[in-house]
This record gives sequence, C-alpha cells and structure tokens, in this order.
Amino acid sequence: MAININNFFNFQNKNSKIGDYQDLEHLDGVSISTVSANLYEIKRDDLVLFYFRDGANYANVYTQSKIISENLKWNQSIKSKKIKCILVNTRNANAFTGSDGRKALRSLANELSEKLTIKQKEDDEKPLKVKSDEILFACTGTIGERFPIEKISSKINELIQNIKYTQNKYIWMKAAMGILTTDLRPKLAMEECKIGNSKVKIYGIAKGAGMIFPNMATTLGFIFTDANFSSSLLKKLLKDNMSSTFNAISCDGDTSTNDMVSIFATGKANNTEVKNLNDKRIKDFKNKLNSVLLSLAKSVVSDGEGATKFIEVNILNCKKDSDAKKIAFSVCNSPLVKTAINGEDPNWGRIIMAIGKANVNLNVKKIGISFGKIKIVENGELNKNYNENNAKDYMKNEKIEITINIGNGSKSFTAYTMDFSKKYLEINGDYRT
Repeated sequence: MAININNFFNFQNKNSKIGDYQDLEHLDGVSISTVSANLYEIKRDDLVLFYFRDGANYANVYTQSKIISENLKWNQSIKSKKIKCILVNTRNANAFTGSDGRKALRSLANELSEKLTIKQKEDDEKPLKVKSDEILFACTGTIGERFPIEKISSKINELIQNIKYTQNKYIWMKAAMGILTTDLRPKLAMEECKIGNSKVKIYGIAKGAGMIFPNMATTLGFIFTDANFSSSLLKKLLKDNMSSTFNAISCDGDTSTNDMVSIFATGKANNTEVKNLNDKRIKDFKNKLNSVLLSLAKSVVSDGEGATKFIEVNILNCKKDSDAKKIAFSVCNSPLVKTAINGEDPNWGRIIMAIGKANVNLNVKKIGISFGKIKIVENGELNKNYNENNAKDYMKNEKIEITINIGNGSKSFTAYTMDFSKKYLEINGDYRT
C-alpha cells in the first residue's frame, strides 16, 4: 500500500509539508516505484525500486566497518559496467544474517532479472535482457534479524507494475520517504548546470538520523544525473567530494554496517564526452555535485535522532588536515559538548576538554574559541570582554556555530553534528519496539 504524504507528515512531523522541498521533476533514464511490503506495523512504503531501462553507469562508496551487511557484499561482487536497477528496503539491515541473507538477495536478484526482462519486452521496441549481476541492493534497519524475503518477494510484481517512467515532485517525495527509518523528514536536493551546451540535472535523496559517523559515508545516499559520464569518472567525482560532505558529519559517533552512497548517470543529457576529472568543462558540475551532497549530509545531521540544535564546528589554522579533522570530531562526538548545547549552556570548558583529548600537538597559548561572533578565548586566555549572558542568549538559537583557531598552520576543516536530548535516549531505548 502506498504511503499517503499528508498522513506521513502528520504522523512524523507536523511542521513539514511538501512545499518545503525542492521541485525534483523528471530526469531522463530513471524510473521509480514504491510499495509497502508490510515490513512495519504502520502502513507506509518500505520498498523502493530505481530502474534504469537503458542501464546506467554508476559508482559506490561503502562503510569502512569491519562488519558489513550482505547487500554490500553482493554489491562489491558486481562487475557489470552498467546496472539496471537498485532495490532499497527498510526495517531490516540484512547484516549478520549469514548464508540465509546472501541466498535471499540471490533469489531477489533472479526474480527481478526475470520480471524486469519481461517488462522490457512489454515496453521497449528493442528489449534488453536484465541480468542478475546488473542489480544492486541497499538495506537499512535492524541488524541481526532474519531478512524478510517472503514479504519482499511477494511485492516484486506490484513493484514492477508500479514503475513510473516519468517523475514529478510527488514521486521523488514518495521515494525519499520510502527509504526512511527513524528519520522525521525526507531528504532531497537538486541542482542544474551545463556541460558545454547541454543542460544537466543532479538529483539526490538520502536517509539517516542515527548510527551516523563518517567512515566513508555514514548513511544511505543516492545521486542521479543525466550526464554522460563513465563509471570511472563517476567514482573519482564521488570520492573527491566525500571528505567535505558525508565524511564531515556525525550524529552519535557510531558507524553503520550498511553505509552506502551511490551515483548513477543515465547519459541522456548527451553532453560531450569528458574523461578527465580536471576538465574545465565539468567545473560547474563538480561544484553543483558538492552542493547536492552537502545539502543531503546536512539534512541528515539536522534530522538526527532527537536533535534540537544543528551544530557547525569550524577548525582553523592547523598544521595538518588530519589534525583539523581529529579536533573537529573530538568536539562533535563529545557527549558532554552535545548535552551542554542541548541545555543551552555555553560551557566552553567542554570545548577545551574536547580539543585536548584529540591527541594533536598544539600550542595552548595560540588557541582561540568563538561561539558565533562571540569571542570567548583568544591566544589561550579568556577574552577580557567576554560576557556569558550574551553567550547564553546565543545558545538559544537552533543553529550553533563553534569556531576553533589552533594557530599553528594553514589547514582547516568543517564538521557538522547535532545535540543530545532526552528524546535521543527515548528513540534508541525503544528502537526495536
């Protein structure tokens, strides 16, 4: 049963409405279908299919966790130059499910292969055979539970029958909501640019609210473009943009078994061929791709489980890039920092603590700390003009910006996180119930 958008927003977040989101429209070469496989007790879409009837070039980045889900193992074994579809299910991570989880995916791949091939024969003048090794999977949900192969398999016919060859904002919204778990809001982003004389679209959706810490790409994210790019170029573009986007976020410091960000290119924009990452013709594309990825990454943080504050941590003037990242995430992942911000307490001593435990060589006498435009520490000492009442007022904002100047180099890094609230404990305490 398809999820009703109005009911979803009423159930999840009364402040959200479809008009709040960008107008993702049709993107040539991508088809979408969503259904309910009854994986949840409530009625909602929980199975999403992205179908590329002419195939799509693609690239993926995955979690660096030493324990990974069965769908990631399947995806890593795929050697096809193009893929025909990706099936996304929620509620079940298919992680720590062993041979049963692997067999379930093989069965689904064979079923999708057979029925999408029939779909090709029905809809295309020159039908193509869809092979099982042209199919990717993305799974998200509870780790260690048996994969619900029967429920999902029973909905494959309906899923394929519901394929929409033309998209609109409503269909993209359904897809974005169909991949959610504990998220309160769907996450969508879009940009447009030109490559030569060809207009190119870049669309993206993501999910993620908990178990979020960068160790590749800490969530599920899917980017779609009609650009004519090879898979090797897509891989370079994706990796080149991860550090400042999905690898710059943390909700709770925990890295999932299922993290995956993918990019798919249908080639329908028919732009001139580009082979080199440094080709000037794709400068604008690279900027717009970064914008889509960063928008989605920030959406994950702002929708973090129980979040009331969006926190930006800027680390300036470090000796090494790695030092800047260590300090940034030491601050972002500190429960003491996150709870102080939730309590709207400008306890800058906790920032000092987090800097110190990052195990980075520094000169204390050069450190500076600011909350927004309020300078708290300068040259390793409390600013003589610091007024804590002003800082308390600043902490009432929904967006908190912390800037830390290390003062011993030229390297910088910005990370994004959220606060810890009582709601965070409730959500995770009740996660499986």
